[in-house]
Amino acid sequence: MARPVFVSAKEDAKTTRMFQSSPSGARTLMINRRTFNKSLLLSALAAPAFVGRAAAADDEVVMGAILDLSGGLDIYGTPMLQMMQMAVDEINDAGGLIGKKVRLIKYDTQSNMQLYSQYAQQAALQDKVQFVHGGITSASREIIRPILGRYKTLYLYSTPHEGGVCDKNTFITGTSAAMTVKEPLKWAVNKWGKKAFLIGADYNYPRIYADWQIKFGKEYGATILGNEFAPLSVTEFGPLITRIQTEKPDFVSSALVGAAHMGFYRQWAAAGMLGKIPILSGSFGAGNEQKMLPADASNGIVAPRAYFMELDTPANKDFTARYYKKFGDKAPYVSDLILGGYEGTMLWAEAVKKAGTLDRDAMVAAMEGATYAGPAGTVKMNAHVHYAARDIYLGECQNQTFSVLETWKQQEATDAGDRCDLIKDPTTNQEFTPE
Repeated sequence: MARPVFVSAKEDAKTTRMFQSSPSGARTLMINRRTFNKSLLLSALAAPAFVGRAAAADDEVVMGAILDLSGGLDIYGTPMLQMMQMAVDEINDAGGLIGKKVRLIKYDTQSNMQLYSQYAQQAALQDKVQFVHGGITSASREIIRPILGRYKTLYLYSTPHEGGVCDKNTFITGTSAAMTVKEPLKWAVNKWGKKAFLIGADYNYPRIYADWQIKFGKEYGATILGNEFAPLSVTEFGPLITRIQTEKPDFVSSALVGAAHMGFYRQWAAAGMLGKIPILSGSFGAGNEQKMLPADASNGIVAPRAYFMELDTPANKDFTARYYKKFGDKAPYVSDLILGGYEGTMLWAEAVKKAGTLDRDAMVAAMEGATYAGPAGTVKMNAHVHYAARDIYLGECQNQTFSVLETWKQQEATDAGDRCDLIKDPTTNQEFTPE
C-alpha cells in the first residue's frame, strides 16, 4: 500500500477547492441512514425536482429549497429538506404568513455545482420565489449567492462553514469558524494544556479553521506542535498517528471530514491513544459520526456545536417530540447542520410576520435583527454582518450520545472583523478571509 500523503500548513495546498467550506463539503458516512432518508423523503416529501408554476398565486408565499437531494451530498440535503418541510407544515398549520399559505418548491441539484446555477436562475426568474434557503457546501453557496443577489431574491444559508461572507441580500444562521474556535479552544487549553496538534481535511474550511486556532492559540499562550491536512480520500493514518505520538501534545484538535477520515478515529483507538491524548473536534458530529463509530472509538471526543439533540431544555424536548411524531421513532439523529433547515425557515417566517409584506427590501430590513427562539436556543440576526448570534455548546461523546459540558451564550461571528458593516456600507458584497 502506498504511503498516504499528508499536507502540512507550510506546503502548497494542491487539493481542489470544489468542496470549500463546511464539514458537509465531503461525501460522508451514513449509508444506512441514506437508505432511511430516501424512503422517508418519498413518503413524506414526494415531489419532482422542481415545480414549474411560473409565479406565486395571490394567496401564497413561495419558498425555494435548492439542495442536493441525490448524489454524494444527499445525506445532508435530504434531511435538511425534511426539516424545511416540517417548518413549512407547522407555519401553514398555524395559519401561514400574512394571511397566505407557504408553498415549498424543491430543486434537486444532484450534487452537481452546475445545477445550482441553473436552479437559482429558475427560482428567481421563472418560479419567482420570495425566498431561497439552501446550498450545502460553500462552493454551492458562492454559485447561487451572486445570482440571487442580482435578481433581488432573499437568500439564507444555514450550514456551518468558514465564515466571512458580507452581502446585503444574504443571511446566515450556520456557525462560522470563529464561533466554534474562540471559547472551545480556550477551554481545551485550560483543561488539557498548552501544546496542541492540529489535523484536518485538505480543503478550505479546515485550513481556515486552523488559522483561527493559531490566532486564538497565540492569545492563550498555546504552542502548535503540528498542523497537518489529509486529502479527503486518505484512509490510512498510521504515519500521522506516529508523528502525534512523537510530538506528545496535550491534545489534538481535529477538523477531519467524511467517511474516509473516520478511519483516523478507529486507528487512533486501535493504537491505544483514545483517552491518552484527548481530542477536540470542530467537525465531529456534523455528519452524525458519533452514531457511526463504536463507543470504543469515540468515547471522550469533545465537539463544539450549535445544537445537540440531547439538549435538556423545554424547547428542545418539544421539538424532538414533534419531530419523532412526524417522522417516526426511528427517524435519524438531527445534527446542527440538519436543524439549520428548520431553524432558518422559522427565522425567515418571523421576519415576514414583522415586515407584514413580501416586498424584498422590507423583508431584508425585517431580517436585520430578526429573532427566533427554538430548540437550539435563541438565534438573533446581526444587522451589521447578517450572521446570527447563537449559543455554542461543548459536547462530550459517550456511548454514541453527547452530554453538554459547557455553554457559551450568543456567540458572534467575528470572522470579518470590522471589515463588514452592511449598515454603514450596504454595497459590500464579498467573502472576507482571515488576515
